[in-house]
Amino acid sequence: MLFSKPSRFLLLSAMAITSSILADEQEEESIEVPEPTQFITEHSAEFNNQRIDYRAIAGETYIRDLQGEPKASIFTFAYLKTNLDGDEVRPVTFVWNGGPGSSSTWLHMGSYGPKRIVVPSDGEHAGLPPYPIVDAPETILDATDLVFIDPVGTGFSRALGEYEGKDFWGLNEDADSMALFIQTWINEHNRWNSPKFLLGESFGTTRAAAVAQRMEEEMSISLNGILFISQALDYQGSTPYVRDNIVSFITYVPTMAATALYHGKVEPQPESQELFLQQAREFAVNEYLPALFKGNTITPGEYLAVRDRLAYFTGLSTDYIDKANLRVQGNRFAKELLRDEGIAVGRSDSRYTQDQIDDLAAESDRDPAGDGISAAYKTALLSYMRSDLGVDWDRQYLNPADPDLSRNWNWRTAPEGSFWEPAYVNTAHNLATALRINPSLNVFVASGLFDLVTPFFDAEYTLNRHDIRPDRIQYEYYQGGHMMYVHEPARIQLLRDTRLFIQSQVPNR
Repeated sequence: MLFSKPSRFLLLSAMAITSSILADEQEEESIEVPEPTQFITEHSAEFNNQRIDYRAIAGETYIRDLQGEPKASIFTFAYLKTNLDGDEVRPVTFVWNGGPGSSSTWLHMGSYGPKRIVVPSDGEHAGLPPYPIVDAPETILDATDLVFIDPVGTGFSRALGEYEGKDFWGLNEDADSMALFIQTWINEHNRWNSPKFLLGESFGTTRAAAVAQRMEEEMSISLNGILFISQALDYQGSTPYVRDNIVSFITYVPTMAATALYHGKVEPQPESQELFLQQAREFAVNEYLPALFKGNTITPGEYLAVRDRLAYFTGLSTDYIDKANLRVQGNRFAKELLRDEGIAVGRSDSRYTQDQIDDLAAESDRDPAGDGISAAYKTALLSYMRSDLGVDWDRQYLNPADPDLSRNWNWRTAPEGSFWEPAYVNTAHNLATALRINPSLNVFVASGLFDLVTPFFDAEYTLNRHDIRPDRIQYEYYQGGHMMYVHEPARIQLLRDTRLFIQSQVPNR
């Protein structure tokens, strides 16, 4: 076939462009993902009066697709005992924080790591650097190895190759990647027969329930135990922003009561905090819930009785409760309780207070507790990484997370393109499934009494239903907030309780 000169020119040009594109694609395909980066150091310290030699591995683990191609780099801080006793089989506990979009900084540097940041224990601001970073001999390295995990888009963890961060940013996507990471890690470290635990905080408990179900049901990997720090499985009970969400009004009452008592707003003073909080529970279920359920059909006498009791437990005025029509929202309570003093209490820890700019606002514009400790925790981790763990890397440590993570997070529980009606997030059903599959699996639940983010009564409400047997759950309560370990006595108690739970779930110890 003959072509005119212009036609031949166009053909040759097209061929050249195609060849260039193919060359670029081949060059792109030929780019190899580098080997995982790891920083390994050796240490020795005393934990729970036992001398433990341990290897600290701060580094990447690659999770891969079915073709063996790397999907993501998951960065972890692993602490592994090296002075093993004979044929000792060590438990391993996988630890993560929440968010979604939080690195493991908080649990790592606040409670379970071998070093810790020291901040004021009484709800005061952490102040200015330098911040004390000290040994943590009370932590649980005598009982278990520890792996602190930063999900994709947090810390040093990143998507790889053709994958993007949003491929891992979602309720299901996150659980899938974390379950795959654990399977990969135990395979690479030959820990298949080790007792295994999941420990998560806040959204990390949401994640832990979903991961447990995947491991037990889809991967045939048995867990020895799950530890929830500030439980958040069914979000209806921790969503006070929705004014017609009756459940949240009920679940928040005991925490509001604890907060009001702490700040001296309860009159008359109760005999004890424990008795007062139990009375608050009973009032919420037996009086407050029926009143809200009745709505406009409630009688004037019933209304006044409930209003006055609610004012007693919350420390709020009857005038405010009248204006709220009995519907006291936990997020607004944080601003209202001490409004006459011009300060707001913390949401993640209501022991903290802050003088905020707008005294007329219905809600707080900031969280005094988060502002009080965030800078100290980040400083402590980044300093400790370089000084003790030898992490000398030019990659940015994302804490807070990748700014694209929150706006790209996918809460859908059904595949794209299929029908899905938005609902409160709830992974309690995943936990129930895991517990049915593994009848020896038990759950430890740690709650702070001053936590206005994930109230302790919501943990009871959630886990006492959803077909979960009560004898599978252990509840413990602490004089702190969402991160109860900020309070030093609570930190010591939490570590002691955690150690005992782990030891109780390991056969033949």
